[in-house]
Amino acid sequence: MDNIIQDIDILDRNNQEVTDTVMTSKEENTGKKKKLYIESYGCQMNFADSEIVSSIMKDNGYDTTSEFEQADVIFLNTCSIREKAEQTVRKRLTDFNKIKKRKPELTIGVLGCMAERLKDKLLEEEKLVDLVVGPDAYRDLPNLVGSAEEGLKVINTLLSREETYADISPVRLNSNGINAFISIMRGCDNMCSFCVVPFTRGRERSRDPHSIVREAQELFDQGYREVTLLGQNVDSYKWSPEENNKAWLEKKEKQGEAEALVNFANLIEMVAKVSPDLRVRFSTSHPKDITNKVLHTMKKYENICKYIHLPAQSGNSRVLELMNRTYTREWYINRVDAIREILGDECGISSDMIAGFCSETEEEHQDTLTLMDYVKFDFSYMFFYSERPGTLAAKKHEDDIPLAVKKRRLQEIIDKQRNYSFERNKLDLNKVHKVLVEGTSKRSEEHLSGRNTANKVVIFPKKNFKKGDYVNVFVDDCTTATLLGNSVD
Repeated sequence: MDNIIQDIDILDRNNQEVTDTVMTSKEENTGKKKKLYIESYGCQMNFADSEIVSSIMKDNGYDTTSEFEQADVIFLNTCSIREKAEQTVRKRLTDFNKIKKRKPELTIGVLGCMAERLKDKLLEEEKLVDLVVGPDAYRDLPNLVGSAEEGLKVINTLLSREETYADISPVRLNSNGINAFISIMRGCDNMCSFCVVPFTRGRERSRDPHSIVREAQELFDQGYREVTLLGQNVDSYKWSPEENNKAWLEKKEKQGEAEALVNFANLIEMVAKVSPDLRVRFSTSHPKDITNKVLHTMKKYENICKYIHLPAQSGNSRVLELMNRTYTREWYINRVDAIREILGDECGISSDMIAGFCSETEEEHQDTLTLMDYVKFDFSYMFFYSERPGTLAAKKHEDDIPLAVKKRRLQEIIDKQRNYSFERNKLDLNKVHKVLVEGTSKRSEEHLSGRNTANKVVIFPKKNFKKGDYVNVFVDDCTTATLLGNSVD
């Protein structure tokens, strides 16, 4: 059985609130004596981290398995962004502990953001796991597993200012052989008041660009045709060959020596030059940091996909200030205008939206809806506000919007997004789209599925095409989530 990526409970990125996404490890048999099962929740960064973990464990005698009943070690790589995600993980831990009663030698560990946030609570109070490991301590996993196998309860949640895992070649768990993730930086310096990431993943640090380009080249040589550059805020990527130190970099910039830096615009150009047949995507952009230089670089290279995930979170400036997003509604609109002016209306734009943030009024909720009217997002990830312990919002602001109001506002956002997703897709009708084939359609073995440059799924008859091919498809029909068409010469 191959690895599985699925959405739990509520699926459609265009029409519904996304709750949790889970990836499970694939079956691998290279002759190792032990088996690792790893389940990953949440964002693409977690999926990429699980590929690093699998590589570290493989070097220490473990093959991955898709059947947790066969595993010697089970890891849950966790997300803390919403309460629902943590509830899901706790339920899975309860399930795995039932297996452990029959198989006491089984080692169970929690990795990632939830491990960093809850630390010894999972280990000592709830007694659900044998080890707890934060996202900067994965190199220590073999030693920690060894200690757990000796009956010790172990924890390592120390955060690092330097760790980027740049020298580790990931085991591609999330792989169809065509698309791959490349982590370009770790951590986050944006203290959004609703977010736990700065506390669970630490400060920003950027990876050596030469290691990123080298990884992209290796992936292309292995047959991959698309890479997604990952970071909590890719636009703040900065690296210097002399000293990768944030204070030093800021000083150099003030002195007018920014040319000594490799910034994000430079980086995507470097990766784009690996091959014109290697598509380049990236996620996530922050509205306060995305520059015209990045947009012009995207325009210059056909293989840099014309799609930007630009989370707005709210359409009201007061609420944005409470969220500590450090931009206003007007600034966000300015960035959208720049995208449309430089890259054209065909560039896909998606967003994150939070309904019912602390003290949000009906008028301020309407500002979010009117921002959606202005931008007409291609799709959005939509949630109602969930207070996370330890965040600035939890400390400073009362979660005072009734749940029923949050859900109603969220539904209004979802309904509006459904309409705009359909409207945006209809603009793609009667046009030819260059599609990278990723596999067969979920509904029919006789149809292929891929994405165009704007990150939209395109379905068309299989004919003689295969995974990894670029196909020109004339689109003549659509749904809210999918473009439909036929290949053309």
